[in-house]
Amino acid sequence: MIPGIQSRRRFKDLSEQEILALAISSEEDDARIYRMYAERLRGEFPASAAVFDGMAEEEDDHRRRLIDLHTRRFGNVIPLIRREHVSGFYARRPVWLIENLGLERMREEAEKMEQDAERFYRTAAANTQDAATRKLLGDLAAAEAGHSYTANKLENKHLDTETRDTEKDTAHRQFVLTWVQPGLAGLMDGSVSTLAPIFATAFATQDTWTTFLVGAAASVGAGISMGFTEAASDDGQISGRGSPLKRGISAGVMTAVGGFGHALPYLIPHFWTATFIAFVVVFIELWAIAWIQNRYMDTPFLRAAFQVVLGGALVFAAGALIGSG
Repeated sequence: MIPGIQSRRRFKDLSEQEILALAISSEEDDARIYRMYAERLRGEFPASAAVFDGMAEEEDDHRRRLIDLHTRRFGNVIPLIRREHVSGFYARRPVWLIENLGLERMREEAEKMEQDAERFYRTAAANTQDAATRKLLGDLAAAEAGHSYTANKLENKHLDTETRDTEKDTAHRQFVLTWVQPGLAGLMDGSVSTLAPIFATAFATQDTWTTFLVGAAASVGAGISMGFTEAASDDGQISGRGSPLKRGISAGVMTAVGGFGHALPYLIPHFWTATFIAFVVVFIELWAIAWIQNRYMDTPFLRAAFQVVLGGALVFAAGALIGSG
């Protein structure tokens, strides 16, 4: 038995007072989450922050109605019971603790929260006998189901077309600065900088396993170095580039991927087959870099392709010449 599980109550065993207490605590938690979302967004997305403020006020109204009903039926002392005290009850994923949580992710989580709350109120209403309690719980279930409509009204109030476009551009820019730019730098570094040691080893030894080991070591080493460098170079507070941890992960992983791409073919025992496949992988990597530059950095595709292909060709030639010598 997992510690703590056996002490949880089953939902069907809760009294009507405990069901009301559970609903009150749930509404309090949800209001806090919405306000935390609003605070996270207030600097860059003030209009969307106002939407979450409005949703928090809706939850506050639900809580007040539940407390009024509890006071009329059971008095002023509300039992302390929360989601984690009830077996099988839905739990909120602690995504609000994540720094730089994206706007779209917040909206998705809010939608799931409303769906969970609706199911709870419908189940709770079915487990109560008191007419006033059943009516309120049913009304709250309908309110939670209609929160998408409420959210749309709030968005229409606070988010005009120009504001939506501005927030969309800001979110895109943040995504590019936090994930795409460091990842692209890592992919370029991993794909290009490892060409020389991998192909120098390949042509010097014509031993595929040795070449793979050198390529793997170079890729992992470059990934770790690039990741730590990116994370330590800028905390994102002034530049607005976002979480250093996310940027470090993006840069480090993509650096390692870029190197492993043309190291993996050398797991094939036949040297020239492995080398030919490595050539193809390098070509794909370089064109992928050019595509990303064109897609997210607005760099003309031909210019981006020329830059990365020329740079890759020069590094490959250097490695091949050194290895052959």
